[in-house]
Amino acid sequence: MDEDVYLKKIITFRAWKRSLQFRIPQDLFSSHDVDLGTKFLLRTIVDAQYEIPKKILDLGCGYGPLGLTLKSIFPDSIVHMVDRDALAVEYSLQNGLPNGLTDIDVYGGLGYDDSKMDDFDLIVSNIPGKAGESVISYLLKESVYHLAPGGVMAVVVVRPLQQAVETVLESTPEIDVIQRKTRSGHAVFHFRFGNKPQIPRSNQSALERGVYDRTNSEFYLGDSRFPIRSAYGLAEFDTLSYLSGMVVKALYGLPKPGVRRTVIFNPGQGQVAVAVWKLFQPESIVLVDRDLLTLRYSKINLELNECPDERICLSHQTGLSLADDDKADLIVIRLREESRKANDMVIRQASETITREGMILIGGSSTAITRLISDLPSPRILRIRSRERRRGNSLLILKPA
Repeated sequence: MDEDVYLKKIITFRAWKRSLQFRIPQDLFSSHDVDLGTKFLLRTIVDAQYEIPKKILDLGCGYGPLGLTLKSIFPDSIVHMVDRDALAVEYSLQNGLPNGLTDIDVYGGLGYDDSKMDDFDLIVSNIPGKAGESVISYLLKESVYHLAPGGVMAVVVVRPLQQAVETVLESTPEIDVIQRKTRSGHAVFHFRFGNKPQIPRSNQSALERGVYDRTNSEFYLGDSRFPIRSAYGLAEFDTLSYLSGMVVKALYGLPKPGVRRTVIFNPGQGQVAVAVWKLFQPESIVLVDRDLLTLRYSKINLELNECPDERICLSHQTGLSLADDDKADLIVIRLREESRKANDMVIRQASETITREGMILIGGSSTAITRLISDLPSPRILRIRSRERRRGNSLLILKPA
């Protein structure tokens, strides 16, 4: 991809006699500038004058302002940066090299589940404002298994989450709070562990233990009901959106024979993926999304509804360009509210992935679909089979020309 379809702007961040440039995408947190919470957290870490950390972990790194700034301040440190959003991973990688920052490892992950090492001297996180209490508790308490002896965890939260953090810290006797500061709508906490935890480390991941679970509900498909396990931070946790309902209804009208491989882009909690499985029983279901939480919950819900594990493939990435050359007979796309260029890229990539007799089903806002139709390449490699508009949403079915 020659053009960066996600790029919004390039900013200069000046801190502690250093000047860093960050490429910022449209669709990540703090896309205007480095946010006040991150600046506040960085200031408290520098002012604390801790011993120079050998290893640093940035949880939920975004496009990299925390982890990369700390690497510039502590150049001899090994820095790991983790985020569940593949776009964040891409941009953190992009932002490292131009600033001359090496010896960093950036990868996709959920909390500590995917961490490549332990014994960090410093763990930092700008905890998302939508984090549930169970997730906050997990991030704070289980840092003990990933910190080196005497290591520090430093976090910043928006003020509405301050009480939840206070409750966890006060109810965990092993935690020694070193610093607690509030300012400009944010609260910062630094802490370390004075004693070993009384409860041994679990052999199960946080995902397996249900740390991210919000509720168990049911998904209606015709006259049948199917179980759905939903997560905090994802939409449609108790009911389908109107757009998703349109997508599921459209799936009923598609021919069922011959659907061997399906690709689902932006599968959400997994209801649409379950509908595809129940209606078509494909040999392969490829789930593609930037959000690792979305992918793993969609997989969980497919397995809950008797889809064999070996038929499910997860692809944590931006865009829809798949690594293999195998074509899909059905591609289901729910457009994100991204830039026009990003959506156009996804459709072009879908046209390269669909079989000659296959179909591409696209759901999105009516405005996004109208723009997409006007941007279809000419001469057209895809033709419009049908379009449905309702309540500001549109459903489009395309076939190879």
